[in-house]
Amino acid sequence: MTDTYVNPLCSRYASRDMQQLFSPDRKFRTWRQLWIALAETEKELGLPITQGQIDEMIAHADEINYETAARYEAQVRHDVMAHVHAYGEQCPTARGIIHLGATSCYVGDNTDLILMVDGLKLIRSRLLSVIRSLASFAEKTCDLPTLGLTHFQPAQPVTVGKRASLWLQDLMIDLDDLDHVLSSIHLLGSKGTTGTQASFMELLQDDKKVQELDRRVAARMGFASVFPVSGQTYPRKTDSRVLSVLSGIAQSAHKFSNDIRLLQHMKEIEEPFEKDQIGSSAMAYKRNPMRSERIAALSRHLIVNSLNPALTASEQWFERTLDDSANKRLSIPEAFLAADALLILYRNITDGLVVYPKVIEQNLARELPFMATENILMAAVKKGGDRQVLHERIRLHSMDAARVIKEEGRANDLLDRIAADPAFALNRQDLSHLLKPGLFVGRSAEQVRSFLNQHVHPLLAGNPESVVPDEDLRV
Repeated sequence: MTDTYVNPLCSRYASRDMQQLFSPDRKFRTWRQLWIALAETEKELGLPITQGQIDEMIAHADEINYETAARYEAQVRHDVMAHVHAYGEQCPTARGIIHLGATSCYVGDNTDLILMVDGLKLIRSRLLSVIRSLASFAEKTCDLPTLGLTHFQPAQPVTVGKRASLWLQDLMIDLDDLDHVLSSIHLLGSKGTTGTQASFMELLQDDKKVQELDRRVAARMGFASVFPVSGQTYPRKTDSRVLSVLSGIAQSAHKFSNDIRLLQHMKEIEEPFEKDQIGSSAMAYKRNPMRSERIAALSRHLIVNSLNPALTASEQWFERTLDDSANKRLSIPEAFLAADALLILYRNITDGLVVYPKVIEQNLARELPFMATENILMAAVKKGGDRQVLHERIRLHSMDAARVIKEEGRANDLLDRIAADPAFALNRQDLSHLLKPGLFVGRSAEQVRSFLNQHVHPLLAGNPESVVPDEDLRV
């Protein structure tokens, strides 16, 4: 046990990959890569920087001297300058050119953008993995009729696969949003203290060279472009856009988890339940939908957390204020860790969903006579009955059948009532032909197959990297 707080997102939920992405090591190594990229580019553009200085920086790029940095930060109260000095101690010949012309946001903001891009790529892979798993489930169950539910009340039947296609379509929308935002994230580049690049103009004395500095640093860090204008920071709306995408994924996952929890209560579909798993510490028989509940909990945390960068973006003053810093340090990593965790859970559940066709059939059969009243009415009219008279009689029979179900706890006897009513001229055999579940699901199966063939399968065929190793699926 430890006597200090440990973030549950790291200790219980998120993957090692996502934790490493937002780790101090990744952050400070990226800072050093940015300092190297700046020095290399400044040398190329004519500043008196030697290859030996750059080689020295490269040699120590991954050797973060944390204790030295902590000592400097206690003295200067500035994290970036503390690491500049710490890096300088390891690179004595390069000490004077580290961070040359830059402001703190050169390393801080550019690193944040790099980590968010890499984080979105990992989330994209997780999202595609869930889409692949859910598509397989939808395909397998596209022909299985089930009771439709609106307002959580019995409604026109659908199929299990059709319902799954709604979950799947939500994720496809999320993927579209993610790809759009990912494609429009630029690097901040080298903009200086108020975004004017004045310090680099002083160093390079050439407008075209300053523009080229931006372009080359971005290229070295894997970006095709920089924000064309900025204050000291990149636009904080970027954070809001990114977390809005993650919030969208959380909304989709939460809706799925709600449906699974309700279906598990109805005993129609269950999330995986391990052989030795304990559902309740008191009630040994219970099979609680704990993974779906965890998705709901993490999703709510992420959805609420997405408000943080929206408020931060709206509160920025002029070229920069520092009231974004502490908030960003908390809200952005936590959003990515939560999104990573809930997608791992989502994939785990969809891989192991347990369907109970007999229960689904029983629940549907209990309500189907009510769903079939329109068909029964039309069949009776064809036998010579009066549509208006029959409509009133079937309404009364339906009300009586509902009463005996609710008040007396008996089975639905609507079909017996109709068969015994000479006005309908229909026997039980006639009625049974009108109650085949497949007659009431419309184009459910065809919609699922069309959706999968036209939209989902082409996407997955073009993204084979979406397969996530099983060892990453911690639940």
